Amino acid sequence: MIKVEDLSFSFPQKELYNHISFTLEEGQHCAFIGTSGSGKSTLIDILMDVERYLFEGKLEIDPDCKIGLVSQFSQVDKTKEVTVFEYIAEKFIKIQDEITAIYAEMATTSDMEALMEKHQLASDAFDAMDGDNFESTINKQLNLANLMKIKDLNVSDLSGGEFKLIQVMKEMLQRPDLMIMDEPDVFLDFENLNSLKKLINSHKGMLLVITHNRYLLNHCFNKIIHLENTELQEFDGRYIDYNFSLLQTKIELQELTVAEAEEIERNESIVDNLREIATYNSEASRGRALKARVRFTERLEARRLKAPFVDIKQPDIRLDIDHEIESRFAINVRDYSVSFDELLLENVSFKIKPRDKVALIGPNGTGKTTLLRDIFHNNKESIDIKTDAKMAYLSQFQGEMLQDSNTILDEFIEAGFKTYEEIIAYLADYGFAGEILNQKIESLSGGEKNLLQLAKVSASHANILFLDEPTSHLDTYTQIALEKAIADYKGAIIMISHDFYSVVNGMDYVLIIEDKTVKKMSMEEFKQMIYDSHFDKGYLEAEKNKKAVEMKIELALKDTNFELAKRLADELEELIKLV
Repeated sequence: MIKVEDLSFSFPQKELYNHISFTLEEGQHCAFIGTSGSGKSTLIDILMDVERYLFEGKLEIDPDCKIGLVSQFSQVDKTKEVTVFEYIAEKFIKIQDEITAIYAEMATTSDMEALMEKHQLASDAFDAMDGDNFESTINKQLNLANLMKIKDLNVSDLSGGEFKLIQVMKEMLQRPDLMIMDEPDVFLDFENLNSLKKLINSHKGMLLVITHNRYLLNHCFNKIIHLENTELQEFDGRYIDYNFSLLQTKIELQELTVAEAEEIERNESIVDNLREIATYNSEASRGRALKARVRFTERLEARRLKAPFVDIKQPDIRLDIDHEIESRFAINVRDYSVSFDELLLENVSFKIKPRDKVALIGPNGTGKTTLLRDIFHNNKESIDIKTDAKMAYLSQFQGEMLQDSNTILDEFIEAGFKTYEEIIAYLADYGFAGEILNQKIESLSGGEKNLLQLAKVSASHANILFLDEPTSHLDTYTQIALEKAIADYKGAIIMISHDFYSVVNGMDYVLIIEDKTVKKMSMEEFKQMIYDSHFDKGYLEAEKNKKAVEMKIELALKDTNFELAKRLADELEELIKLV
């Protein structure tokens, strides 16, 4: 068991945790969630290297506890000339070679006792990883993840998504007591995401996974740890049940808050009357009654209900445009081809209307980002963009659009804002305020950087947006806010995304890359394709019905119709059982 008790920690410019506590126990698969920049990755760093951080409180980890880590920043080593199988089996092979070397040394040594001890340690380590069966175990994992086809490929030839899955397998096969993964889903295509789900669900050990991916959250975890505004809460159960419990609490709290507000208003009215009486009646009893009522009102105000996890403020993302494109088509691609070491895309043709919202999807490494960049730069004869188009680009490689050495304020002065006051007012809607505005870009979390990119894109007032993995690293609240902004946008969007929810909730249709070309697919066809490949029967319909009821509950709460909200919550609970 891992036990954290009353942990507090701050950076010079930011408080991260205020007396937080949680436990992780054997067999738990725990999702670690919270808004971007709340300190999730830092908490993992503390767990991995306790001695490096000066914090208050207790952190109890058994000294023999073996922790495995899959980092969000891992990259393929292009110089590593080993096969996928050799890479996964690296530790097994190393211990095997060590044991073989010990046997060879035993033939000539006079110090047999020391070698026997060395042999025992190596054998124990090999047994702890189930070394006798490592070849068949690796084959089973590759087969589970549908990656047997890459077993004999060099690691340097893998896509980023394939390499991430290989890392997950490698760490799992070493049987750590606790395995930590920091956003392992980022940039995974639908097929690889489904493979990651299978790997997580097959793992027998304790897991702590930072993720904002709604597909994984709904399918992989039996415990939730939620970090928000320096506070933390635990929930034993599924993510969908956790969200339902938050909604129930929200209904209860809002009903109590309305009742308290009415009570406060009634007492303030009594206090006003007593004050008026006191102006012409100076009896001591009247003065005491007035003071008592004032104290009572102050106590009511002081205990107004606060719930930091129930109603988290979404950023106010607005995608406005200066003018609409007047032509029938905003973008026309004709017979586009591109190749690097090999042909990626050939004879690709499609047209996009001024208000089309299009998802560009396909497996990792099929040329999606290359196509998006080439359209944005409009540097090929096969690409025609109308002259009244104004374009903005969001890159999955955040360093392209944001300079690490800049502060947040510097970035937006360079983006054309005239005064610091104007920037401060603008960024407040995106959740950036106070000292964080003077922080360097390099110090921000991945989610904060992507949110800043969205803020820059929004400020451009462009009528064509090119969004390359815009939801990567974004917390679920910001993902939903972006979906709303896309729905209201009056221009054209081409978006690369592997997030199923963002595609189906915001896009009009899909351009899917297959066999080195691009094929148009309706949203219904796309849903059916994902439905057949990844979801249980009835999942999509149940999700749709669930979302409709949640919207009705939100409207009921706005009207302070708490009885209706409670009835709808009962209806929602029944729907959740079907998801």
